Amino acid sequence: MKESGAASIQRSVEQCLHAEAIGGARQPPSDLVALHAEHGGFIWATLQRFGIHQPDLEDAFQDVFIVVQRRLSSFDWACPITTWLFAICRRVAAAHRRRAHTRRERLGEVVDDVPDSGRGPEELTSQEQAKLQLEGILEAMDIDRRAVFVMFEIEEMPCSEIATLIGVPVGTVYSRLHAARKEFAMLLKKNQAEQARRGGT
Repeated sequence: MKESGAASIQRSVEQCLHAEAIGGARQPPSDLVALHAEHGGFIWATLQRFGIHQPDLEDAFQDVFIVVQRRLSSFDWACPITTWLFAICRRVAAAHRRRAHTRRERLGEVVDDVPDSGRGPEELTSQEQAKLQLEGILEAMDIDRRAVFVMFEIEEMPCSEIATLIGVPVGTVYSRLHAARKEFAMLLKKNQAEQARRGGT
C-alpha cells in the first residue's frame, strides 16, 4: 500500500533524528520536533517547487532537517522561519538537481493513477504527454524563477504572499515572474520545434 505524504514526512524526520543520534550528536531539541510538526508539509512542498522528483523527496527532506538541526540554535527567531527554511530548501534542492543532472535522470514522471473519465486511451495518452512536457520544461528552468512560476501560475499564490514567503521585495517577485514566463515560453517553443522535427522524420 502506498504511503501517505504525511506518513512519509514523519518517517523521514524520524530517520533523520535517529541517524543523528547514532552518530553521537546530542539529543535533538524539542524545537526541531515542533518545527517538523508545523512546517514539515511546507518543506516537502517547497522541495517539489524546486523540482525535486518523488523518488528523491525523502532524501532531500532528510538533508533539509540535517541542516536545520545543525543551525537551529543560531536561528534568529525574530525573522520569519519560512524564509529561512525556504533558503535551506533551495540549497538542498540545487545540490540534488546537480546530482540528478550528472546521473542523467529522467525529466518527469508519468502519473499512473489517471482518473477514469470515460475518455479514450488516445486522449489520456495526450494528457500524459502534456504532463511530461510541462515537467521537462520546468526542469530546465532556472531554479529561482521556477519556484516563483510554480507558486504563482500553478499554485495560484499572490505575489505579496510569495514575497513574504521567500523574503524578497514584491518587485523582485514580479521581476522573477516576468523572467520565468519568458523562459517558459522560450523553452516551450524549443520543445515544440523539436517535436515537430521528430514528427517530420
